[in-house]
Amino acid sequence: MLIYGLALALGVTVLNTLDYAFRARMYPSEIYLGLLALGFLAVGIWAGMWLVQRKAPKTERAEPGNEAAQASLGISGRELEVLKALAEGLANKEIARQLDISPNTVKTHVSRLFEKLDAGNRTEAVNRARGLRILP
Repeated sequence: MLIYGLALALGVTVLNTLDYAFRARMYPSEIYLGLLALGFLAVGIWAGMWLVQRKAPKTERAEPGNEAAQASLGISGRELEVLKALAEGLANKEIARQLDISPNTVKTHVSRLFEKLDAGNRTEAVNRARGLRILP
């Protein structure tokens, strides 16, 4: 059975080769034009991908630290440190330990930040600071 299958595959391969040879003699210009078109298609796809990769517009992210907005709101350096700690999600006690200040001082800075940023909670304050590009 295996020999019969191999013989059949060999016969089909020979017939396809002869058919291709016959068609190549009958339509040589069409075959050459088709191959040329496939070559141009491949080069066009490659060039398009290369150009898209090289010339893709880069999205520029604004650098944090908008000093003009910080100054106009009157946010001090220490308040900015507290605001950065708020953005990290730290609690008042953690901020106090990190900045080596008392938790009451942190509460004072947080409440002043709420007033200056016109925010009602920590998340809103951080979002407004990011919108003004004070924070990244």
